[in-house]
Amino acid sequence: MEYLGEFLTIAFIHLLAVASPGPDFAIVLRQSIVVGRTPALWTSIGIGIGIMVHVAYCLLGLGLIISQSIMLFNLIKLIGACYLLYVGWKSLRAKPTAVTAESDFNVPIPRAVQALRIGFLTNALNPKATLFFLSLFSVVINPDTPATVQLGYGIYMCFATAIWFCGLSLFLTQPKIRFFFTRFGHWTERVMGAALIALGLKLALASRK
Repeated sequence: MEYLGEFLTIAFIHLLAVASPGPDFAIVLRQSIVVGRTPALWTSIGIGIGIMVHVAYCLLGLGLIISQSIMLFNLIKLIGACYLLYVGWKSLRAKPTAVTAESDFNVPIPRAVQALRIGFLTNALNPKATLFFLSLFSVVINPDTPATVQLGYGIYMCFATAIWFCGLSLFLTQPKIRFFFTRFGHWTERVMGAALIALGLKLALASRK
């Protein structure tokens, strides 16, 4: 219970981030429309596994560096907060996008391992995800939080991400729903953008304990 408040904050920020359209969403949308439900589900699982790459390097080095320098901590905190503001502003300016799909995509269906690898690499090599996790582990998570608890946060985000994108895959592979989502999804992104901006301002003004 000691870290419940911190966990709920992380869970909320992560939900906003994972639900905001980006490279992960784009690849799941592509897989759902072009190659079908099963590959999209495996890709979603791969995205969730990719989260652990970001968690690993944050746990292995960043916490130690931050603990040795208050100035560096404040700098990273500012960068992280600015990143959240940047993402929020871009989301707030989201515009409708038209997605067209042919009735017959003459493309090979990837095997489970191939689809899993696509999702994993999409997330692990995503520079925006790198900045997000650096800001999360340096700004939101207290450096004094035990590594085991931080690892638990990472495992949660891994599973939550996979579950979110699996649900999105099931959602997007319904033809009628696909058209509605791609036409009106920008309103959802704008609401999440406003929330991210509010969080970014709060983090920028917060002082280190």
